Amino acid sequence: MAEIKLLKGDITKVEADAIVNAANNHLWMGGGVAGAIKRAGGKEIEEEAVAKGPIQVGEAIATGAGRLKARYVIHAAAMGYDERGRMIPPTAQTIRDATKNSLLRAEELGLKSIAFPALGTGVGGFPLREAARIMLQTVREHLAGESGLEEVIFVLYGDEAYKTFEEEMARWG
Repeated sequence: MAEIKLLKGDITKVEADAIVNAANNHLWMGGGVAGAIKRAGGKEIEEEAVAKGPIQVGEAIATGAGRLKARYVIHAAAMGYDERGRMIPPTAQTIRDATKNSLLRAEELGLKSIAFPALGTGVGGFPLREAARIMLQTVREHLAGESGLEEVIFVLYGDEAYKTFEEEMARWG
């Protein structure tokens, strides 16, 4: 079975086949994780993503990774915006779906490693502990089936996020 790891730091510096962008359904890359990925990897990542959108909230698409160490960026829309520009906040279901669909995109591309941020917890304001529980459970369920993935990394920005994911991982033994 694949290994699940926790790292504290900047997802744009991680060596993995793909990194996951905490995206919105229009795939615009403004602030938070998306902004960091765009700054580090180049605006061509956003241009390719937007050309493939909009997507349903909970869905995920893959693009190239520009100047990043990763080969791909998987854009996971845990939240979105409606036609009037109002935020559609993340829910437990959209975080679960966005996590699962990111894993499926990685499998379709034949990847061995994928790195996730804590989806929906920044701009989206979803509770960190609940996001950790949902994401870890979704990854474990996926890896229990047939999977070519060898490593799933949760890259957490800051002490609070790292500690919360560490505590949730420990609960599973």
